[in-house]
Amino acid sequence: MKTLLTSASLSLLLIVSAGAQERSHVAFNIGAGFTEPVGHTGRVTDMGWNVGAGVGYNFNPYVGLLVDANYSSFGINSTTLANVGAPGGGFHIFSATLDPIIHIAPKSHADVYITGGGGIYHRNQDLTAPATAITTGFDPFFGFFPVAVSTNQVLASYTVNKPGVDIGMGIAFGSKWHGKFFAEAKYNRIFMRDSHTDYIPVTFGFRW
Repeated sequence: MKTLLTSASLSLLLIVSAGAQERSHVAFNIGAGFTEPVGHTGRVTDMGWNVGAGVGYNFNPYVGLLVDANYSSFGINSTTLANVGAPGGGFHIFSATLDPIIHIAPKSHADVYITGGGGIYHRNQDLTAPATAITTGFDPFFGFFPVAVSTNQVLASYTVNKPGVDIGMGIAFGSKWHGKFFAEAKYNRIFMRDSHTDYIPVTFGFRW
């Protein structure tokens, strides 16, 4: 009798555990892609790239909430560099946003979803020039010796933290791993005093 009760208890525990796993509300995503600057931002920078990840909670199959982190990097275009008199430069943005997500057809093979929210944006821009740095090399016969390597010297740099918003949509396709591959585009705006920073990361990745 005791053995039977023990077996029944273990079976019930396994069933409850399996049910809890099936009803898991944890969500995450990871991806990378290209970033298109728009508006005034598009007139001073070139197309860039982005990487991102997010983690959150699905309240039900249709509604969730994600904390998204994204890093986008652009080059400063040649016209702008000529105007400021610098040989090179870069424009980099890190964002951390709180984004609700609404799934239109979460149980279908292809799920269209809408997402958007807001958060904090860290924007950095720098102007650079080619330079040479001396480092130490090693050879089994000659030992340690100085080596000249090419690098970039930062002529000027500016960093600012500002609030911003994002809104976009995507489509996700089912996979055999229970998650979905997705393609997503989100319009981002950083609120600046003079001219807002606007860009659209287009991201491809995997969403669970």
